[in-house]
Amino acid sequence: MASLLLSLSVVGLLISTYFTAVAYRWVRPDVRWVPSFCRMDEHTCASIVFTPQARVFLLPNSVLGQLYYVGIFFGVVFEWIGGQAPPPGSYVAASALTVCLGLYLGYALLFINRVACPLCFASHGINLTIFLILVVPT
Repeated sequence: MASLLLSLSVVGLLISTYFTAVAYRWVRPDVRWVPSFCRMDEHTCASIVFTPQARVFLLPNSVLGQLYYVGIFFGVVFEWIGGQAPPPGSYVAASALTVCLGLYLGYALLFINRVACPLCFASHGINLTIFLILVVPT
């Protein structure tokens, strides 16, 4: 499970970093070095980066995502999670909060902003998978 947690945290970090770079206008949403299946379209993913729902806790949600994924990554590397012992409650709590926020953001994507953002849903799926790994005994 540790390798799966590492992989998920790296992919989540890449997605979050891309969203952060777009949110702060460090890169354009359609930069050529990003694979075409990940590029944000002005009418889909890029349009939601600047909505009120994209900053639930003042910072862009993607910045919080970066912190979360780095925490998961180092938690696995230093064997705070992913080992034989149950993960510390702080990881489970952070993961549960992330999933709850993802439910709200998924609702906002579909019913408030009316945007189907594949990268957003991929991140929410990654968050749910990490949560399940942390709480379901192996």
